[in-house]
Parts: sequence; structure tokens; C-alpha cells
Amino acid sequence: MTRYALNLPARLKNEAEQWAASQGVSLNQFILWSVAEKVGALKQDLDDPAHPYISYRRGAAGQPRPVVRGTAIHVQSLVTAAKEWGLSKEQLADEYDLSKAQVEDALAFYREHQAEIDALLAADQALEPAHAQA
Repeated sequence: MTRYALNLPARLKNEAEQWAASQGVSLNQFILWSVAEKVGALKQDLDDPAHPYISYRRGAAGQPRPVVRGTAIHVQSLVTAAKEWGLSKEQLADEYDLSKAQVEDALAFYREHQAEIDALLAADQALEPAHAQA
């Protein structure tokens, strides 16, 4: 195994130590897992280079979902707000604190990946009755 000196900001190191402790592993093991997870995600190469503002992020269920890069805002959330609530691109940008370019890219992504996003929306809707009964 190769050694690598790593400089972390104090706050990040403290948070990583807390997460490692909650997982019952050393900080070294936690960092190793974190890097392995990130490299694995990058190797999946799910991002569409035609959409620089969109990236994939794995949710709690482990399924990758498209989000506005650098945020936790799902593309399907913007689509729902545009289609069902009738929000314009400008209103979406204001409501979600995004640039107009981010919103336009998310809506363009939807048009090109409509089947994927519609399937995610359907899956979310299928969960709603289960949550309402709980």
C-alpha cells in the first residue's frame, strides 16, 4: 500500500473523525472508503458531457439521480415545478437559488433524458402513498 500525506482543514478532519467513529472504523479507513467510493462513482461515467451543470448523485436507496451540479437539487424537482406549478425559468432560478443557465441546462437535460426522469418521477409518486400511511 502506498503512503500519502494528507492535509485537511481542521473542521473537515473533525467531521470525518466523527463519521469514522460512528461507522466503527479508523479515520484512515474512513478516508480510504471515501476516496474509493468517489473514484468508483467517477468510473461509472454517468454524467452527460453535453450538460455541464448536471451531475449524478446517489441517494439513500443507492440509485443515481441527476442533480444540478454542486447542489442537492434534483432535476425532477425542477421539472415538477415547471410542469405542475407553471414556474418560468426565471421563477425556478429565484425559487431554487440557481442561475438561469443552470435551470436551462436542467430542463434541456430533461428533454434529452425524458424517459429516465419520468421513471424517477413515477417512482417518487409511488412512494408518496406509503409515506402518507406511515
